[in-house]
Amino acid sequence: MHRDSLPGKKRYCGLAGSSDAIALTRLAAESRPLAVLTANALDAARLLEEISWFAPQLRACLLPDWETLPYDSFSPHHDLVSERLATLYQITQQAFDVAIVPVTTALRAL
Repeated sequence: MHRDSLPGKKRYCGLAGSSDAIALTRLAAESRPLAVLTANALDAARLLEEISWFAPQLRACLLPDWETLPYDSFSPHHDLVSERLATLYQITQQAFDVAIVPVTTALRAL
């Protein structure tokens, strides 16, 4: 763990394997709520599972991707729509400790 130039801020470098999930559980224990952006949906799903394993007391939620392309003529699966709505509701009610969002999902307008 390296200290950033700003007081009270932490920066984690060189994390491998599940160490990112452990670092996030420690960070979430100090400051909640926490929003985490991941590079892709697979990393987001992995982090959700690992955070739940390392710290089951944390309320972690995942905002899943639509899994459709912008020009597709079909709608996303209704289970996916329900999961997104439930997660967005949790976020608006601040009923979470860690929100995990793939960056591709965060870039799309809600």
